[in-house]
Amino acid sequence: MMKHFGFSIIFTIVCLALSAYWGFTHGPEAGLKTMFTALTITAILAVMEVSLSFDNAVVNASVLRGWDHFWKMIFLTVGILIAVFGMRLVFPLAIVAFTTDMSMIESGQMALNDPKQYSELLLSHHAEVAAFGGMFLMLVFLSFIFDAEKDIHWLHWIEEKLAVLGKVDAVSVFVALTALLLSLLLVSEGEVLKVLLAGVWGIVVFLGVNVLSGFLEEEEHDPAIGEMVKRGSIGGFLYLEVLDASFSFDGVIGAFAITNDVVIIMLGLTIGAMFVRSMTIYLVEKGTLDEFIFLEHGAHYAIGALAVIMLFSGTGVHVPEVVTGLIGVAFIVWAVISSIQYKKSEAGQA
Repeated sequence: MMKHFGFSIIFTIVCLALSAYWGFTHGPEAGLKTMFTALTITAILAVMEVSLSFDNAVVNASVLRGWDHFWKMIFLTVGILIAVFGMRLVFPLAIVAFTTDMSMIESGQMALNDPKQYSELLLSHHAEVAAFGGMFLMLVFLSFIFDAEKDIHWLHWIEEKLAVLGKVDAVSVFVALTALLLSLLLVSEGEVLKVLLAGVWGIVVFLGVNVLSGFLEEEEHDPAIGEMVKRGSIGGFLYLEVLDASFSFDGVIGAFAITNDVVIIMLGLTIGAMFVRSMTIYLVEKGTLDEFIFLEHGAHYAIGALAVIMLFSGTGVHVPEVVTGLIGVAFIVWAVISSIQYKKSEAGQA
């Protein structure tokens, strides 16, 4: 256990120490009280991130288990840098900078010196962010549920029927676009075009990553390229990073409902992101997905639920983060219980 989570635990201690220092030294009433407040909020954000992203770890593991050691290490090093600094820090700053014609430096200064205005500017673009992330996650779910080649079904009464529809080309894109257009009926008139474009971009990015992945699989037959690019490596890496980004949107936006302090938000979400990476590797190396046969199914249903919640949140309907997290946990627990029952049934028949 320490082999997989030891570094994350050490990293957590460092982040909590930084959080305590930041709380003790910053703010108009800096001191012991603000230090404990900063520590508490950091811990809450970390737990929230893990609960929202456990299903992300399961799906990551389902993709990552076929990779060689080199690409696993790329995911754990370069990938974590992108996830932590790219999506938890740079991306929110970039949104504010792009929409206000400020530089990244000015956006960062606003985040530190005027966090209230910064959070207001970031949250004002929640609808577009939610549409982009919601569409990407929905296609992740639909691609799994409409997979005609999938021979293991959890909820037979629905999955077998939907798998048949999967034989129809582009059925996942059709359903996703339909959901996006229906959600526009609940969006305010001034936001319709922005939300539509953001949602379409979410679909384009998902398809683009899959096109790249398919292209690289074809190139494998070229020995010169095959030695450098393993099956699904770059395409799979991009897929996992965009998937993580889609999950992080919800976490970042939800974090501003708890605090406006961008430093505390980054530290809390960073701890969560590290544990998600550790859980991913743990699931791969321990063969957990093979042990609990329906775990991947449960994770994808949780992703589907999150996609719907993100679409609704973009229309102004707020779903508390605790509810989102509990829905994901519920699907995971249900899948684990179903897997145990299935395994006992198989053993009894044998």
